[in-house]
Formats: sequence, C-alpha cells, structure tokens
Amino acid sequence: MSLIKPYRFYPKPEIERRANDLLLRMELTPNWKPSWPLEVDRIADFLDLGVVWDLIPSDEYGPIAARILPLNRQIELNEEILSLPEGFQSSTLAHEIGHWMLHINHAEVQEEGGHLSSDDSFLCRPNSSLSELESIEWQAQYFASCLLMPESLLVEYCDRQNLTRWSTLYQLRDQLGVTISNLVNRLQDLGWIHIPQGSRKLMLGPVNREEATKSWG
Repeated sequence: MSLIKPYRFYPKPEIERRANDLLLRMELTPNWKPSWPLEVDRIADFLDLGVVWDLIPSDEYGPIAARILPLNRQIELNEEILSLPEGFQSSTLAHEIGHWMLHINHAEVQEEGGHLSSDDSFLCRPNSSLSELESIEWQAQYFASCLLMPESLLVEYCDRQNLTRWSTLYQLRDQLGVTISNLVNRLQDLGWIHIPQGSRKLMLGPVNREEATKSWG
C-alpha cells in the first residue's frame, strides 16, 4: 500500500460534509470548540499534526507553498508565504489539512515503521490551472474553504448584509480571517453572489439566502 490514496472523485457535498464533520468532532470534544476567525493551528493540533515553518526551495516544477511529511505527522509551511496576507497562510494550512483528510492513507501512516522514508512528502503548490479543477489540489482547496467558511456560519454572518457592496465583503473577510478572493469564491460557489466576467460589479446570485437561513435556523 501507499501513503497516498489512489485518486478518486469527491463531489462537493461529500467534501463539505467531511469538513463539517471535523468541526463537529471538535465542537463535541471538551475544550476544543472552534471559534472564528478559525485558528487553523488548533485544527492541526486536534488531528495530532505538527506545524513547522521552514524555507522550502522550489523544484523543477515551481514554488512549493507547503508539504506534508505523513510518517512524521507534520505539515511544513514555506516561510516565504509569511510576507503574504495572513488569510493566505490560514488557507494554505487548511488546504494541507484537506489533503490529510482526503488523500493520506491514515492506516498506512499508523502502521509501525511504514515502508517509506520519513522524508517522503506530499507537496502543495500555490496555484492550480483550470484544467485541474477536479484534481486533488482543487479538492483540498474546496475542503479548506468549507472548513474556514462553513455555510451555517456564513448564514449567520451574512444575515441582513448587503452582499452587493465590496465594503460589506471586506468586513466579512476580516471577521472570518480569510482572503477576499477565498470569500468571493465561496459566496459565488454557494450561489449567493454573482460577478459578471470581466467586471467587479457584485450582483445577487440565483440562490435565495432567506431559504438558506431557514434550513440552518
């Protein structure tokens, strides 16, 4: 067996359910209830994953934002992203947790000694091309978005808010501790807002937020 699971397609609802299940497990565990902005380091601690910062050199394929050393149960973040907004750092760590939850073979990690070197790593790169929409990188990033911005929390935070104003979105960004691009992508994915291609005009999306509020109420 391998430390990395064979590729499989995860539909969005399953990825979201897995992220929500992780948050629920924390909420039901004494002294681990999550709060927002989400302290992603605590998520890693809950999963018994170490988090370290180090300078990770680029390889022939380009920059490496982070990597997982599965046998060490360790996530290594590239010090170079410290110069980026804090929301990007949280997203990167949440992205790695997504890989851990979706793509790492935990049974093989737990097997004493394993059969691979502890130096073997699972790499995360900062950008993915559109052709990789349903790749493991997209899956991990979608998991990160669901973890950082669960729909139930967004319903609460967005109640009676005018999502067609950028000032509102920047306020929400600060409350959630995410990047503005992550927030916009999440709201568009939920269908709450729409931005015409080539425009910065915010429009309400096709999904009625009042109905979402009722379902989570």
